[in-house]
Amino acid sequence: MKRLAGMVSLAIATSACGANTATPPRSSSSESYLDYSGRDDVLTGGVKMIPINTPKGTFKVWTKRTGNSPTMKVLLLHGGPGATHEYMEAFDSYFPQASIEYYYYDQLGSAFSDQPDEPDLWELPRFVEEVDQVRTALKLDPRNFYLLGQSWGGMLAIEYALKYQQNLKGLVISNMVSSIPGYNEYAKNVLMPAMDQKALAEIKKLEAAGQYSNPRYMELLIPNFYVEHILRMPPDQWPDGVNRAFKRLNEKVYVPMQGPSEMGASGKLVNWDRTADLAKITVPTLTIGAKYDTMDPAQMEKMASLVKRGRYLYCPNGSHMAMYDDQKVYFDGVVKFVHDVDRGKFRP
Repeated sequence: MKRLAGMVSLAIATSACGANTATPPRSSSSESYLDYSGRDDVLTGGVKMIPINTPKGTFKVWTKRTGNSPTMKVLLLHGGPGATHEYMEAFDSYFPQASIEYYYYDQLGSAFSDQPDEPDLWELPRFVEEVDQVRTALKLDPRNFYLLGQSWGGMLAIEYALKYQQNLKGLVISNMVSSIPGYNEYAKNVLMPAMDQKALAEIKKLEAAGQYSNPRYMELLIPNFYVEHILRMPPDQWPDGVNRAFKRLNEKVYVPMQGPSEMGASGKLVNWDRTADLAKITVPTLTIGAKYDTMDPAQMEKMASLVKRGRYLYCPNGSHMAMYDDQKVYFDGVVKFVHDVDRGKFRP
């Protein structure tokens, strides 16, 4: 979300998931969940800098663990690409009370990790190998390893599952369709016609001129698209973690891969489509869609039927960040999925 945080205040000045389900009970005592004795990351409060081997050398990525669970460990893949884990901090309000161990992780190129100036590294297959190196370093395995990816992280999670699903216990694809052409078609045929057409025309004029750095570009996008489809809250009420993540967005990663904004993709991922391959995913899978998302919720529901063992979670009040604007539905559904898989009670 290019230059988003820097433009929120300006935009303010100029513009003036499924049925609720009770959070399952804890599967272990809070004493054992919070007992970090014997852990090798006690000194750093759960933080590990993990070496990642790449074609351009070895770099380090940042991870942070919370909790202890022998059978429920969730690695969180943030969006962007090039954003940070910070916008996912809402997990702190839900996973600990459900006794789920979880890991924040800044992908290579993101703010808490190394940021090499190596354009050749910003490729989807290399990110998949990075995720598996992180998994290995954190000692995650099929007895306990859940992968949750949101937005770009959902794309990365799909790719990881298609290559390495033997390492997974469960998969969550949050707010991400399996086709970028489908994403662009939905934006063009559904979302854009519903926008203020005068504002849309000005946005397109700025894009045609390549004026993405023009303050007017985000000034138009925020009230006319982002507040409608990214996070349905007044910009001055956006959570601090969201603003911090957007402020740190690495445009050298984001723009070449995604393009200049969330209003469709135009970067090197523009032709990505794994819809035909979803049937190869056999691990329990949860897809999450939201009514106001930039992604077509009907497509995300269909994805749940295309994988071998899928469940769909619909957030009726949510957008692309349903973890905030439809928070209870979102987290009740995610926690229930993890617990159901853990207990051997998963059903579509």
